[in-house]
Amino acid sequence: MAFYILISTLTDEGRKTIKKNPERIEEVNKEIEKMGAKVLAQYAVLGPYDFISLLEAADNDVIARVSMELGARGTVHIVTLPAIPVPEFITKLKA
Repeated sequence: MAFYILISTLTDEGRKTIKKNPERIEEVNKEIEKMGAKVLAQYAVLGPYDFISLLEAADNDVIARVSMELGARGTVHIVTLPAIPVPEFITKLKA
């Protein structure tokens, strides 16, 4: 399994949805699981972004689908970053 960081910004429509129904965040996390990824951690943040989420997925294909499906709804803009755990990164550097 691979790790990914999703940095997201809500659109105006997304903010309205969350304001009316904050539980929608957790509902979306369940939808993400149905697409084959798992939300390991999620934070609401201040600044230019609204959420930072750490996801686990089998590969880039799965996470690309998640990002496209969520982005296509028009409620969020997502930046998706592959993430390598530091111990694994160090091992790869030594190879």
